Amino acid sequence: MLDINFIRKNIDLIKQNVKDRFVDLDIDRLLDVDKKRRGIIVKLEDKRASRNKGSKSKPTPEEIEELKRVGLEIKGLETELELVDVDYFDLYKRVPNLIHPKTPRGGEEDFKVLEIKGEKPNFSFDAKNHDELMENLNMIDFERGAKIAGSKWYFLKNDAVLLERALISYGLEILQDYNFDLMITPDLAKTEILEGAGFNPRGEEDQIYKIENEELNLIGTAEIPLAGYHANETIDLSNGPIKYAGLSHCFRKEAGAYGRTSKGIYRVHQFTKLEMFVFCKPEESEKIHQELLEMEQKICDGLEIPYRVIDIPTGDLGAPAYRKYDIEAYMNMVGENGGYGEITSASNCTDYQARRLNIKYKKEDGSTEFVHTLNGTAIVASRFPIAILENLQQEDGSILIPKVLQKYIGKEKIERK
Repeated sequence: MLDINFIRKNIDLIKQNVKDRFVDLDIDRLLDVDKKRRGIIVKLEDKRASRNKGSKSKPTPEEIEELKRVGLEIKGLETELELVDVDYFDLYKRVPNLIHPKTPRGGEEDFKVLEIKGEKPNFSFDAKNHDELMENLNMIDFERGAKIAGSKWYFLKNDAVLLERALISYGLEILQDYNFDLMITPDLAKTEILEGAGFNPRGEEDQIYKIENEELNLIGTAEIPLAGYHANETIDLSNGPIKYAGLSHCFRKEAGAYGRTSKGIYRVHQFTKLEMFVFCKPEESEKIHQELLEMEQKICDGLEIPYRVIDIPTGDLGAPAYRKYDIEAYMNMVGENGGYGEITSASNCTDYQARRLNIKYKKEDGSTEFVHTLNGTAIVASRFPIAILENLQQEDGSILIPKVLQKYIGKEKIERK
């Protein structure tokens, strides 16, 4: 979240920020509720001070009556504050992060292409989409997945299992070289951690599976538990940023997902992902954001897949992101003649998540300040295989395995047994 004092002093900036992000939020109403809340708090503090002052000596009968009256007023103000707090925090938590000056303004299609790497495949045969390739190679079973759990659930089989394991091993090896601490995170997170990380969508935007009768949720990304790992802590950044690589299952409703990217495993309810997460000093976050993107590009370059890097526009940013880069791989499945589909993201969330989760670091002068947090995708096992299968397919239906993965899989080609 943003500092409420900053919001009060920069009303026009905040209103423009909300407008640029296409967020439906009444900032004037937030400020009205904030003013009302502060008024109640002042009255409450005055009444409590009056009661405490009157209780230091033995009270007279008249003073006892007065203390009772003040006590009732305090209780009334506390109840009023509780009610106002509901509205206040509902509005306050929905204020999105600020936006980087270079972030493109506009809707989903107004992204800026920063770089294009690799050549699109020029097949001399009719190329297939990954779902057909996987079914022909006995790598997936959608039908029985649907029988067990419903649409968009599936069984990975045979070489698909080996490919996923190889991708994860490849990603872990690279992140170890960059001194990331490796973790396997819980697949569940408390609602307070979920909201602290900035994942509080509503209505059709809600992609979270909630556990009935529990304040627990299946995570949509390891970013959530990694963000909450140091909640309510003051961490030591004297030796540099803290970098975690979190391996987890991810669960998403994908409610309303349809169209060109709904085929196969591009949008599914469960997948495995290796996520990067960094806690750093504020002055370091822009540089680290570029480093996360460079690591993602290194991973993609090794896999021999064509891709582009885009700067995500304001209307497509999640609330915590100050700036976000996506890597989109070329895929045969996207559009009638192919196109680009997202496989990684890298976001600088500045101190937005840290304020919500109360994560600070101690400065050299002994004071404390909120850290900056960043996250990036290293490997997502539902998207990377699509790019590999569709770009490295052969006329006979087999798939060439990228050289960097061959040592993990033990062969050079996936083919029907």
